[in-house]
Amino acid sequence: MKKHLKAILGYPPLLFLCDRLLLSIQRKSPRNDTLLLEHPGCRAPARRQTSASSVAGVAQARYTPRLAVAGETWTPAYTLLIAPPGGGNIGDQAMVECFLENTPGQIIIICRTPIDISIPAEHNQRTHLVALPGLIYGHLPNHLSSMQHFLRLLRRAESVAITGADIMDGAYNWHASSNRANLAWLAAQTGVPVRILGFSWNGHAHPHALHALKRASAAGVQLCLRDPLSAERARADGLANVSEVADMVFAARTVDLDAASRLLGSLPAGSRYALVNASGLLGSGHQQVEEYRQVIRELQRHGLHVVLLPHVSRPGGDDLLLCRQIHQALDDPALLLIDHLPCPATIRGLTAGATLVVTGRMHLAIMSLYHAVPAITLATQGKVEGLMRLFGAECLCVDPQPGFGQSVIAITRQVLSHPEDLRQHLRSKLPEVRAMARRNFTANARAATEREEMAYAYD
Repeated sequence: MKKHLKAILGYPPLLFLCDRLLLSIQRKSPRNDTLLLEHPGCRAPARRQTSASSVAGVAQARYTPRLAVAGETWTPAYTLLIAPPGGGNIGDQAMVECFLENTPGQIIIICRTPIDISIPAEHNQRTHLVALPGLIYGHLPNHLSSMQHFLRLLRRAESVAITGADIMDGAYNWHASSNRANLAWLAAQTGVPVRILGFSWNGHAHPHALHALKRASAAGVQLCLRDPLSAERARADGLANVSEVADMVFAARTVDLDAASRLLGSLPAGSRYALVNASGLLGSGHQQVEEYRQVIRELQRHGLHVVLLPHVSRPGGDDLLLCRQIHQALDDPALLLIDHLPCPATIRGLTAGATLVVTGRMHLAIMSLYHAVPAITLATQGKVEGLMRLFGAECLCVDPQPGFGQSVIAITRQVLSHPEDLRQHLRSKLPEVRAMARRNFTANARAATEREEMAYAYD
């Protein structure tokens, strides 16, 4: 009985109904923006005094009512970013850091817990983490509490960005996917520009996740699909406002070669190396150990030093545990294990010098292709095929079925027989891919400009 009650209280359509009621109540109640200060870590931005009797002030108060506060106009002073789950996932951390590198001004990051995301020191002064544990993953009581604070934050948000990645189609958790889309719809109702940053769409989305995202896109939420295949699938599923971009990590601006060099300190100077990642999501550890044993031996036969590199370390999909098992099973002093999760800039430093990468994690592939380094990638959730299509390198995709080791070996031999040919091909695609990645951020600038023009069109 308790289990059934818990399921009912976490049912996204029920949460969405309550969210709409909260929004309606808030619109009818007196505003009190000082409530923004109640949450730890959320600093209220400065406001600009504007006469409500001025023509521009009246126009702005009339056509953008969420900015008007009792005879004054509050200047939108921050961007809201709804973060990915994080908590031991380098890909999630890389997306957040890339957003910070490409988005000016004050930023409030909404996450589940304060330890899910780390803020680099250079962005500390303008970035604030706000933990709203019930916003996406909560059941009714704690969801409503988080939603009330989210609605207050929306009052002075300049824009809202939601990290899409591979968590919008319901493949992992349809409740969370539906709730993210519902948050996008809700924010759009307040007049703030909303976009869902570069994400994949697998073409067989959960019905609830699809319905929620259709509603959000129809309300004006901009959907940034991160590869042409995902964009095709999204349009075929009836989604509106589809923009074709690339994963935003291709727009990253930091590479830490010094930190990478320190991690590789035990390798002979000037040695060629391959990075190998084993994903904790892909089947049993024992089966993968045997597959990777073959792959590693093949790489070594080509004269490459092999570096085992985990990318995610958390319950339910721990690469670090699996990489340790592989390292122990091979018992080879020449095999280097990086026994922790480096930061994204350090990962890009490692991939910059690699000859080849073999990975079960898509964002490690992205941070390799970032340097035109071939990344043989185990394709999951229908997302890797679209990434490789961007580069015209579909040959680098491997189906992670039993026996995938032999497929990886065959591609390895092909790539290493003419390594510079493939690198030149990948390099030729990079300028366009990076430009597409930057569209995740320029789209919002256009929306903000259009909104400002509309507000003053009645001057």
